[in-house]
Amino acid sequence: MKSPGFTFVELLVTMAVIGVLASVALPQLQGFRRRSMVSTMQADLRTFAMHQESHFYDTSTYTDDMVVLRTKGFHTSPEVTVIVNEATFLGWAATMKHAQLLIECYMFVGNAAPVGAAVSEGQIACG
Repeated sequence: MKSPGFTFVELLVTMAVIGVLASVALPQLQGFRRRSMVSTMQADLRTFAMHQESHFYDTSTYTDDMVVLRTKGFHTSPEVTVIVNEATFLGWAATMKHAQLLIECYMFVGNAAPVGAAVSEGQIACG
């Protein structure tokens, strides 16, 4: 008479199938997380640009002082930092970094020098 339950072979086969599924799903999940983090940096860079333009409207110059922009309501997402590469009355350039990525996003406006992968004014480039 057979006892209820799984045999050792059935358990091994089940574990092997789960292992194969996990090995296929994990890289996909990591790709989704990476794209999500890049999208977050791009959104933060768009928001940064909006706050720079607001500051320019008020003072006729762009700023590299993050305290000033924070008082206007600008905040980055968690684990995202912004580096203002250049800010004058002629334009600005900035770099966004995420703590979990090697990829950075770049943008410049006006007569600021292009930074990183950015080659077109006002366009976000990541790389």
